[in-house]
Amino acid sequence: MQLTEISDQIEAMGINVVAITFDSVETLKIVQEDQDIQFPLLHDEEVTHVNAFGIRNLDYEPDHRFYGIPYPGIFLIDTNGAIKAKFAEERYQDRPPFEDVLEAISEL
Repeated sequence: MQLTEISDQIEAMGINVVAITFDSVETLKIVQEDQDIQFPLLHDEEVTHVNAFGIRNLDYEPDHRFYGIPYPGIFLIDTNGAIKAKFAEERYQDRPPFEDVLEAISEL
């Protein structure tokens, strides 16, 4: 998980890091331990939050193993729940440029 590479920098700027995915809780536990991830990994039950943010990749049918997969992205959300910045990609293999994320955080 590439976010782990800059999570310390983000947290040093006073921002909490959390990842949300449609992966099972069991998978998240394994990934968190295997990759020594220090921030919370949350399971999005029935892709509720993915749908609320409008980031579900609709290219997959319900019986496909990637059904429910979100477009990869990073949201900067304030304490009132307002989205202050959004970084998104179309392919699940891609991630937003972290230098852009760090710059946006510094401007908050």
